[in-house]
Amino acid sequence: MSSRRSRQSSSGARISDDQIVQLISKLQQLLPGTRIQRSNKASASKVLQETCTYVRSLHREVDDLSDRLSQLLSTIDADSPEASIIRSLIM
Repeated sequence: MSSRRSRQSSSGARISDDQIVQLISKLQQLLPGTRIQRSNKASASKVLQETCTYVRSLHREVDDLSDRLSQLLSTIDADSPEASIIRSLIM
């Protein structure tokens, strides 16, 4: 089969293999530590696995920061301007 065959997504739009390669390349550039290795082509599977790992780590970081903000909020006066700022960050 041709390398230019199209794939159909659930929305009905078609995306070519070349477009997939370009999207994977762009995604790889967004991952930390892979910008240096731009000339090193990773498999799409590897890039997607690294992306999932990175997104999970970002999610854990957000949870940790939210917990820290909640703890900070519990130690200050609830009516203070600082408390208002912290509440706006959490919500």
